[in-house]
Amino acid sequence: MCSTTNLRQLLRDLLPLSLPVLLLCGSDLKMMANAFVRLNQAGYITNENKTATLLASGAESGSFSVINIVNGSNVFTASIPAGSLGSWSTAYPDTYALDFTSVTNPGNYLIQITATINATSPPVLVGTAATIYHPLLTNALFFFQSQRDGPNVITNVLSRKPSHLLDTNATTYLPAVYDNNDNLLGGLTNAGGANINASGGWFDAGDYPKFVETTSYVEMMMFFALRDYPNRLSANGDFLGEAEFGLDWLLRMWDQTNQILYYQVGIGDGNGDTILGDHDYWRLPEQDNTNLPPSDPGYYAISHRPAFRLGPAGSQISPNLAGRLAAAFALASQVLRQTNTALANQCLVAAQTIFGLAQTNGISQLFTTSPNDYYPETSWHDDMELGATELYFATAQTNLAGLIHTNALFYLQAAAYWASNYIASDSGSDSLNLYDTSALADYELYRAIAQAGNPDGLAVTQAGLLGDMAAQLTTGNTQSAKDPFGFAQPYSSLNDPTPHALGLAITANLYKQLTGATTYDAFGQAQRDWVLGKNAWGTTFIVGDGSTFPHCMQDQIGNLGCNLNGVPPIRLGATVDGPADSTAGKGTPDGADSCANSAVFTPFNGAKAKYYDDVAYWMTVEPAQDYTVPTILLFAQQMGEITTAPVPVLTSTTYSLNSGFVFSLTGGTGFDYAIQCSTNLNASNWISLGTNTAPFGFTDSVAGSYPSRFYRAMSTP
Repeated sequence: MCSTTNLRQLLRDLLPLSLPVLLLCGSDLKMMANAFVRLNQAGYITNENKTATLLASGAESGSFSVINIVNGSNVFTASIPAGSLGSWSTAYPDTYALDFTSVTNPGNYLIQITATINATSPPVLVGTAATIYHPLLTNALFFFQSQRDGPNVITNVLSRKPSHLLDTNATTYLPAVYDNNDNLLGGLTNAGGANINASGGWFDAGDYPKFVETTSYVEMMMFFALRDYPNRLSANGDFLGEAEFGLDWLLRMWDQTNQILYYQVGIGDGNGDTILGDHDYWRLPEQDNTNLPPSDPGYYAISHRPAFRLGPAGSQISPNLAGRLAAAFALASQVLRQTNTALANQCLVAAQTIFGLAQTNGISQLFTTSPNDYYPETSWHDDMELGATELYFATAQTNLAGLIHTNALFYLQAAAYWASNYIASDSGSDSLNLYDTSALADYELYRAIAQAGNPDGLAVTQAGLLGDMAAQLTTGNTQSAKDPFGFAQPYSSLNDPTPHALGLAITANLYKQLTGATTYDAFGQAQRDWVLGKNAWGTTFIVGDGSTFPHCMQDQIGNLGCNLNGVPPIRLGATVDGPADSTAGKGTPDGADSCANSAVFTPFNGAKAKYYDDVAYWMTVEPAQDYTVPTILLFAQQMGEITTAPVPVLTSTTYSLNSGFVFSLTGGTGFDYAIQCSTNLNASNWISLGTNTAPFGFTDSVAGSYPSRFYRAMSTP
C-alpha cells in the first residue's frame, strides 16, 4: 500500500520543480506518459490527403477529433488505428497515422487525442493552396533579399547595410591549396591579372564567402521557377528582380572576352596565423568595409577578399560547374528573351562558351570550392545533361548571329548523350539537390524531345528519362514506408535531409506533370510535410514557416542582426539542414550571441538522428542558399501558375429547410473560387461564404432564413 506520509513528502519534493508526474503505488510509480501530434504546420490544401502522426511513449487506444478553433465545434472524429506505424525511439516506441482527409472546409483546427495518453496538436490550417503557400513563398524571397552582399542591399530588410565594398576592386588569385583538415598551405598566389569587380551576389550560407558552385544552382532553379510560374511568382514579390541581382554577380564571375572563370570570392579558412579566414570572425558583414593593412592577418578575410581564378584564359572548366553554369545562363536567356533581349543574348553567348569549355575527360576530382570539401561533389553527367537541354531551348528561341552553334539540335543530341551516361553510371544513386540535378534535367529533356518532334538517333528515350526519375522516387518511397513520419532517408546515414526532402517533393510533382500519374503523390507530399513539421521533433526547418521553427541558427546575420526568440525581426525563409547523424565539429563561434533552444527537441532525438536548435550546431541549423531555393519552386508548384480560370458550374444537389442549400462547384479543377451570396441579384454588396479549390461542395446552412438568395462563384488569384 501507499503511505499517506510518503505521498505528501513526494508531492512536496516534486511539485516545486514543475515536473509532470503520475502518482502510482509501489513499482508502478513513474513519470507521466507523453504523446504528441506531428503534422504539416503550414497547413493542408482543402482537397489533398491530410495525415498526421501521433508520437507516444506507450500504446494508444482511443479516438482523435478535429476541432474548429473559432467555434469549438467537432468536425471529425475517428478511432486511433489499432496498429502502430512502428517505433521512433526507446522513449517513444509507438506511432500512429491519423487520417483527417475528409476535413475539407477551410479553417483553423486542432487535433485532440482522447485516448490512453491524451494530446493536442499545434494549430493546423486547412485552406486553398494560395492561402497556405503565399506567405511561405514571400518568406523565401525575404531570405535572398536579406542574403545580399555589396552596395545594393535592401536597407529595409533587417536594416541591412552595404557590405564588402572593397570587392569592387578585388585582386585575383590562383586556387588556394589546403590539407585534409581545411588548413591553408602556404600563402595565396597572385594570378597576375587585372583586378575585377566581384561585388554583389548572395552570401553562401551563414558565413560570407560567395561561390559559383552554389550560386549557379540557385540561379538555375530560380529562373526555372520564373519561366514556368511567372505570374504566380510576380504576384508574390519581385522574384525576377532578385534573380537578376544574382545573375549580375554570376556574369561578373565569367570573363567572356578572355574566357576566364572566377569561382570564389572570399576565403573561408586560413592558416590560423598569418592569414585568417572568414570563419575566424563572427560579425555583421558591414564591418568588413574596414580597410585593413596587408600585415593584418584579417586582410584577406575582412578587407581585400580574394577572387579565385579557376585557370588561365581559355582553360577547361570542371564539367559540374560548366554544365550547371551553362544551364543557369541559358534559363536566364529564356526568361529574359522578351523583356531584355541584350541581356538574354549575353547570357546565351556565355552559356554556349562555358559549355564548350567543359572538361569531360581525364577527371580525377571535380572542382567546386577552395577547399574542395566545403562541397565535395562527385556527379557531373547530370549537370552536362541539364546545361545542354537548357541550351537547346535557349538556342531554339533566337536567330542570333555569331553563336558557336545556331542549330539547337546539336544541344539536344548532346543532352541525350549525357543523360544516357548518367543513367548508365548513376541512376537512382541520389535525388534532386545541389549535388544531383538529374531530375530537373530529365524533366527538361523529356519536354525538349517532344518539342523537337521526337527525332531519331538520340542516345536516350523519353521512357528512359521517366525511368530514371522513377528510380529516384522509388528508392525514396521504399525508405519512406519504413519511417513513421514518411521521410525518405535512413536516419543512420543522413545526407542534407531538408534539401533532399524538398527535391523529392519537387520531383514527384515533375513526374506527375509529365505522366499524369498519381503514383508518387502521397510520397511527395510526405517529404513536403516532413520539412514543414511532420517529423519527430515537431518543428519546421524553415524560419517563420509554421508555429515552431529554428530560433538559434549558426548564422551571423540571424544571430547578431535579428531577434533570437522567433519574434520578428527574424531571418524569414532561411532553410536549415535539419537532423544530423553526427555532431562532430560543433562549437559556438567566438563572438556569437548565446542562443540555445534545444531543450524542447532533445527528448525526441533518436539513436542516430539528432536535432539541435543551438548556435553551436552548424550541421543542423546553419541556413544556406542552396537549401532555400528549392522552396521557391516547390511552393510555386503547390499553388500552380495563375492563368485565366475557366467559368465554373454551380449545381444544386440538396435543399431543405433544416439542412440548408447544398451545391457543388465543378469545371475549374485546381483553381480557387470564392463563393458569394446576396439577396439581390443586382446588389453591389455580395457576401463571401468562403474560398476553396475546385471541385468542391458547399452548404449554406442559413439559406432557409431568407425568402430568396442568389449565389455566384468568383475566381481568385
